[in-house]
Amino acid sequence: MIDDALLEALKGGEWCSGAQIAGRIGVSRTAVWKRIETLRERGYSIEAVAGRGYRFLGGPDRLLPGEIRRHLTARRFGAEIEHHEEVDSTNRVASDLARAGAPEGTVVVAESQTAGRGRLGRTWSSPSNVNLYLSVVLRPVVAPADVTSLSLVSAIAVAEAILATTGLRSGIKWPNDVLLGQRKVAGILTEMDAETDRVRFLIVGIGVNLNATTRDFPPELRRKASSLRIAARRRIDRAVFTGALLDQLELFYDRFVAGGFPGVQQIYEGYHCLPGRRVRVDGGGNPRGVVRGVAPDGALLIETSDGVVRVSAGEVSLRGSYRS
Repeated sequence: MIDDALLEALKGGEWCSGAQIAGRIGVSRTAVWKRIETLRERGYSIEAVAGRGYRFLGGPDRLLPGEIRRHLTARRFGAEIEHHEEVDSTNRVASDLARAGAPEGTVVVAESQTAGRGRLGRTWSSPSNVNLYLSVVLRPVVAPADVTSLSLVSAIAVAEAILATTGLRSGIKWPNDVLLGQRKVAGILTEMDAETDRVRFLIVGIGVNLNATTRDFPPELRRKASSLRIAARRRIDRAVFTGALLDQLELFYDRFVAGGFPGVQQIYEGYHCLPGRRVRVDGGGNPRGVVRGVAPDGALLIETSDGVVRVSAGEVSLRGSYRS
């Protein structure tokens, strides 16, 4: 698209003449001027000086496709990005696109959600223009039974993106809650459309609290939730983070498709914050015991008084903070 090519030509903040830009992207100088005016109306800061040309000073704090692509190296994830100011749920929009034939890697991103959803039917707080609300269409050639561990793979991508953009080391609470300290900063919701023996498509919805402040959270969440801005003590460039996340998601998704969860299990275990912790699980027989790790299929392993049990689904609650 011309806007993406134009911003790429201006990237770096150096002066660039209208003729140079026109030559690089294959349009007229008049077209360059018109598109720059349009970009300014959208919130981009582009300086123009006679005899020197144009210089990029900064973009709007909105997750526009062109802004995300400037920070993206992934080939498939983000090749198509649909941006919305407000939706009920990015997962719902992505599901509609997938049913209509959208290719794998199609991304839906919104500035806010009116009915954001988390795991187990919970709502996801979605204040406007401060965080990341994103869904990706996937079409993995795997059996439906193998899809469950993809939510764990997605959590790895979030943790790696946090590390790459902030230097902060997060933890993953099985299966896919991403924490900084004891507070949740990201959640993942996967939804599948499948037949008995094949997956039609999978939607991975990811919500990351980037620039939310304490007052942005509902009172009941202020002791449980945090954001990268609160933890890093600086504002996070949302487009930079989104690009990093999509890069990591494509990387670890491809590893998963090639080798299953065992191909990324060691990395997951490096982030997993439950081993050695005493927990209880709501669901799956409500086992209680000490977490001993994860199985090759992503199931949680808990040592109980009756031996080690596998937990494939449920809500984990900590019963103590010690490790054994």
